Amino acid sequence: MRPPMKPLKPLDEALADLLGHAVPLAGADTVTTFDADGRVLAQECSSVLHVPPQDNSSMDGYAVRCADVTASGAELPVSQRIAAGSAGAPLQPGTAARIFTGAPVPEGADAVLMQEDCEALDGLEEGRVRINAVPRPGQWIRRAGEDITRGAVVLQAGTRLTPAELGLAASIGLHQLQVARRPRVALFSTGDELVMPGDVPPEQMRPGAIYNSNRFFLRAMLLRLGCEVTDFGIVPDRRDATIDALRQAGAAHDLILTSGGVSVGEEDHIKPAVQALGTLDLWQIAMKPGKPFAYGQIPREKGSAHFMGLPGNPVSSFLTFALLVRPFVLRLQGVQDVAPQSIAVRADFTWPKADKRREFLRVRHNAMGGLDLFNNQSSGVLTSAAWGDGVVDNPAGQTIEPGDTVQFIAFSELLS
Repeated sequence: MRPPMKPLKPLDEALADLLGHAVPLAGADTVTTFDADGRVLAQECSSVLHVPPQDNSSMDGYAVRCADVTASGAELPVSQRIAAGSAGAPLQPGTAARIFTGAPVPEGADAVLMQEDCEALDGLEEGRVRINAVPRPGQWIRRAGEDITRGAVVLQAGTRLTPAELGLAASIGLHQLQVARRPRVALFSTGDELVMPGDVPPEQMRPGAIYNSNRFFLRAMLLRLGCEVTDFGIVPDRRDATIDALRQAGAAHDLILTSGGVSVGEEDHIKPAVQALGTLDLWQIAMKPGKPFAYGQIPREKGSAHFMGLPGNPVSSFLTFALLVRPFVLRLQGVQDVAPQSIAVRADFTWPKADKRREFLRVRHNAMGGLDLFNNQSSGVLTSAAWGDGVVDNPAGQTIEPGDTVQFIAFSELLS
């Protein structure tokens, strides 16, 4: 008699269990700010200066004292010319200073007029100027520290750096950054049915053989997360071969990621192989697609390597990676906020049959601002992921009618 099946594990519970094992990796790298895109800060960054460092003009125009321009048409002599990168003299009462965007506002000036509101008399920039508008105090002046004040923490440790953060770091003078070291990940697939593209042309494929698509998108997703990936290729469906691959991978990697072989069939050797070397939890997760998932640890000389086994069906593998492996890998690098953001969007489709599992339906936006559903939601139809721009996170037991509001998670959230 078969033992009773364990209840399906809720996705949120599985993720919480995983993140409980995701201790940030020891060690850090020093990289130039130029080369830090996508890396995770290992220590906070504080500013030792104001940004901007002094009051400066946000327009090309003329710096004046408001007291000298009480009516439109006032004429003032131009006493100096101040370009960005230079410092002017204090502004004498009754005069104007020709000033350019980014140039420091001279002492005594309390407003800047854009050049469109001014007229250089006799066509001379440093002769006299007619002011055709009445300025307000502070007009077109960017104040010192308006963006960043001296001593402020600009970037927190655990921040995943984007181009905007790189510019911010550069603006406070940081040419190098301390970042979390890259997770080292070993990747391999299992299955005698798998063939690599290029090894066998389509017309010579043996019966039952399929091309290994999972290996390509999993490697790409790992690289996007900043990992160093070692590709161990396709491991034969033999227990000894699987044990050898796991032992080699565990010796020099932080995480071993496999695709396929985590079910309970006679040719699924991942479970006994991992158990022969270390520990394994085999979960049946209440999500569709992507029910089978495995987490374990393989001891090595110092510490242990994490192990994660994904289902073999490509969409199942794709989504379990996005929803479980991605947050885990980010947490290894010190990122705290690892949850993808969902937004409320109108469904322009029908989903009449509720499922007992939480479903992730492949959809894409249409021209009317709603979501269309891919016509085949099978876990083996990778076309749905290429066609779509995200998924609907549909709760268990929930049907969908046109016009219903659903929760949409963009692939840009899941793949970044």
